[in-house]
Amino acid sequence: MNAWLLASRPATLPAAAAPVVVGSALAAAAGVFRWDALIVILFAALAIQVGVNFANDLADAEKGADTEARIGPTRAVATGLLSAGQMKRGIMVAFGLAVIAGVYLIWLAGWVILAIGIVSIIAALGYTNGPIPYGYYGLGELFVFIFFGLVATVGTRYVYDRTAPADAWVGGIAIGLLAAAILVANNVRDTDTDRAAGKRTLAVLLGRNPARWLYAVMVLGSFAVVAAAVVLSTLPAWSLFTLLALPLTISPIRTIFTETAGPPLIGVLKTTARLQLVFATLLAVGVLIA
Repeated sequence: MNAWLLASRPATLPAAAAPVVVGSALAAAAGVFRWDALIVILFAALAIQVGVNFANDLADAEKGADTEARIGPTRAVATGLLSAGQMKRGIMVAFGLAVIAGVYLIWLAGWVILAIGIVSIIAALGYTNGPIPYGYYGLGELFVFIFFGLVATVGTRYVYDRTAPADAWVGGIAIGLLAAAILVANNVRDTDTDRAAGKRTLAVLLGRNPARWLYAVMVLGSFAVVAAAVVLSTLPAWSLFTLLALPLTISPIRTIFTETAGPPLIGVLKTTARLQLVFATLLAVGVLIA
């Protein structure tokens, strides 16, 4: 069980919960919230995130990206804690659970959710697997921004009343930037070992210092998106509650610019994930009290 928990990468799971929090809060503000939808959406989102993490663990081990030189958390398949066969079965279980939850969401919201589910699972499996694993070609951050930001937030909002209003798209952009920043932090940490393994992440392609600046722009950009949306009246003024999370950006930004060692950079990943969840919660509160 410890091996499976390790492979699920708990530090990354807030990236799955944050868009559900925001999309559901926007639905509640519009008077269309329902608890059954929230519970099932959250379950499906977490199952997909775990499935992505399992698939990434397996693919990196098979492609030689996770070696003894790696400075990140222990990977289950690469270290022999789980076999490749076990991980493949774990991937099927995770996505199978997401599909089961998806059937209920399709009943609530129709064929659009079916399309989102199919595309999301295909994209998740293609991230580090398949003939063109785009996570190895500098497109991982774009995938995360789209699917863990826009698709997850707008899709969550859509389930409640089959609409995709502008505020959901804005929320998706802000949440997507923070989700992508989590991946940037991960790839900045692994720049040297990824380069040696031929894994061309955005941090490898840009270089460590430009990737650090990209991280800072993404993190601070999420706050700027909300502020701009308030000015344009797309989000209510109370959405500026998110600014209360700004102090939480200081430590990870400072650390990513000054550290190259594994433990501090692992801390940046975890801190960014927590920041995203706090940001999402504050945005949700602001939307609900407006």
